[in-house]
Amino acid sequence: MGKVRVRNFSISLDGFAAGPDQSLDDPLGVGGEDLHRWAFAPDMDPVDKRFADAIMDGIGAWVMGRNMFGPVRGDWPDFDWKGWWGPNPPYHTPVFVLTHHARPSFEMEGGNSFHFVTEGAVAALARAKAAAGDQDVGIGGGASTVRQYLTAGLIDEMHLVVAPILLGSGEPLLAGLDLPALGYAMTDYAPSSRAAHMTLRKV
Repeated sequence: MGKVRVRNFSISLDGFAAGPDQSLDDPLGVGGEDLHRWAFAPDMDPVDKRFADAIMDGIGAWVMGRNMFGPVRGDWPDFDWKGWWGPNPPYHTPVFVLTHHARPSFEMEGGNSFHFVTEGAVAALARAKAAAGDQDVGIGGGASTVRQYLTAGLIDEMHLVVAPILLGSGEPLLAGLDLPALGYAMTDYAPSSRAAHMTLRKV
């Protein structure tokens, strides 16, 4: 049985995983793209590159929240929106999207398939584990989705990337969570020239 992992999840120094006012033009909120400069720099730091290159390793299925899948809120007006990523998303596995509004599954290029789960986070994780088999399940975000799984103690390992920026407001990741009480400890720390990589594990 594989593990449940969060990989390359970037937050600001003041703890936000996305900036305010998310929109089609600013899918990560105002200033949110700066959280990920470490991963897209043309002269990438070797430490950053090691983590960026490994994001998909060993992952057999993904779970994400509806906000990460797209900007549509409430009932689906139609089924035209198929994600931010174009015809060949980067996952290349089944992806299970948490939502309150049912939608048919669909397939895309590269072995990508998207399935919409209305029964909650635990049910989505169970389906993802079944799809992943012996491989790991990746929890892709956003912040509220990761918080659900952290609060339930269902994440085995979480790799956080702390970017040296301040957003001031947006979507907080860890606010109000007592991680030691939930059974988590920081086990690895790797600084780079653009970020700080920290790994938390369930102990």
